[in-house]
Amino acid sequence: MLIGTLEALRRYPIKSLRGVALDSVRVEVAGIPGDRSGALFARQGPREGKTYRGKEHDRLHLLRDAAAAQASAKERGVMVDVRRGEHFFDDAPISILVDEWLRELGAHVGYTVEWERFRPNFFVRASEGRAHPVALEQSLVDARLAIGTVRLRVRSPIERCVTVNYHPRGEAADPRILQFLATQRNAWMGIYCDVLEPGIVTAGDSLICL
Repeated sequence: MLIGTLEALRRYPIKSLRGVALDSVRVEVAGIPGDRSGALFARQGPREGKTYRGKEHDRLHLLRDAAAAQASAKERGVMVDVRRGEHFFDDAPISILVDEWLRELGAHVGYTVEWERFRPNFFVRASEGRAHPVALEQSLVDARLAIGTVRLRVRSPIERCVTVNYHPRGEAADPRILQFLATQRNAWMGIYCDVLEPGIVTAGDSLICL
């Protein structure tokens, strides 16, 4: 069953920082090479030895450079180190968001909610003229998906936190977003996937539920 078309493809070299747009990429079993391959860790305070993320700093997503992120954290009185060399995923190596899942949220807040708030690897535009709506996240758990030459298995819905309230270009935060997700959608938006078969994914590829 065709779900939709891959409109945008992203890699996030450092967890919580700005992503990089890609036209095409090879996806390995461990995920996209270089995705979340670095992360900031606090040196002291209540999060000493733990990741320093958007939950702790509402402007990190606007920065791409690790040094700039360290400087910004220091301005807030937090010293952080950058660790590299592994994948610092929250849960699974690939995340997917389908635009249709955002429509009810957009109707609630009164504008088209920017998909970038949710930081997916794959943003998919649902096929027009579908006979049935795209299945919601929980309904897709354990489903097998195909995109490009990659095969995926849906692990779980993605439970969201305060970072979805932050505007992707630094405008005012909107707390209604997380409030709506928490009360109407179990705080879910998007799906986590494991990679069953590595391969190549390119913008414009179809996302298919097998």
